[in-house]
Amino acid sequence: MRRYHYLIIGSGLYGSTFACKAKQQGKRCLVIDKRSHLGGNLYCDNMENINVHKYGPHIFHTSNKKVWSFVNSIVEFNHFRYYPLANYKGKLYNLPFNMNTFYALWGVKTPEEAQAKIEEQRKKSGITEPKNLEEQAISLVGKDIYEILIKGYTEKQWGRKCTDLPAFIIKRLPVRFTFNNNYYNDIYQGIPVGGYNKLINGLLSGIETGCNTDFFENREYFESIADKIVFTGKIDEFYGYRFGKLEYRTVNFETEVLDCENYQGTAAVNYTEKEVPYTRIIEHKHFEFGTQPKTVISREYSSEWKDGSEPMYPINDERNNSLYRQYKELADKETNVIFGGRLAEYKYYDMDKIVEQVLNLFQYE
Repeated sequence: MRRYHYLIIGSGLYGSTFACKAKQQGKRCLVIDKRSHLGGNLYCDNMENINVHKYGPHIFHTSNKKVWSFVNSIVEFNHFRYYPLANYKGKLYNLPFNMNTFYALWGVKTPEEAQAKIEEQRKKSGITEPKNLEEQAISLVGKDIYEILIKGYTEKQWGRKCTDLPAFIIKRLPVRFTFNNNYYNDIYQGIPVGGYNKLINGLLSGIETGCNTDFFENREYFESIADKIVFTGKIDEFYGYRFGKLEYRTVNFETEVLDCENYQGTAAVNYTEKEVPYTRIIEHKHFEFGTQPKTVISREYSSEWKDGSEPMYPINDERNNSLYRQYKELADKETNVIFGGRLAEYKYYDMDKIVEQVLNLFQYE
């Protein structure tokens, strides 16, 4: 008999949730992670008694009561709501696009006036069949919103001109004709009380784990110790990049402690002009309503992924999706390997969808 029922590679939300559910069913699990900490991109550093989202902000939001009940059975969540702002040349706008945004842009006070303004700009553009992201955005929300709130931010985020990005990246843009600044529409929203490390530690309670442990450095051994493997890393790496490497965008952070209690008054401010090199500034204490005497901010810079950096966002263009399908064909033939999560499925996931996917896996077992 092998030592473990499951070897779980990666201790992010997918791997940790899988381990938790498997343990509840009496399965023996080993969770390994090549990083020096557990939790994947959810991991938080503690600076000045503030939980600092090391790999960028994560807000848990869902309308799935089963998912919300599950995560709250692990750790209590607070009532945080995400109200980001956009800063364009020193002027602030509310996100997502809503009546507060439209009032700041055009001085309109009613939904009818805002709708008429957007429609006027859409018609004026004359775009009927968008050929790229720029044309798609203008055809949806008009030129003003595109140029002030979308263009610069998107080009920094993707490292490409909007005219060189495919239209399907922006299939739709959320536009609200209400004075509602809550970024998400989901019923349940919040941050774990005490930070995301508490969620991960709760999920992995009583489960054997190993950090600084790279599956690929001792693959033969690790494949011999468990009945099944749960793989949450890069699917192309699992198959030795035999068809070529998938591409990602990555994010780097410039984090500093400031000797003031409150720097920007909200958790995130997006900088939408291209001339500002970072995409946004995160002020971490606001995720947990902090009252510490100092504050910690992170400037976020988007860049092309290269070996040694963290793969953050799959680039789901035609070339990469076609390449992923080749790897998925191999994955579908595996009988003892489960592929799950953002890197293994080459797909961006909201956190609740990750949890929901794992809960569904165990539903009938």
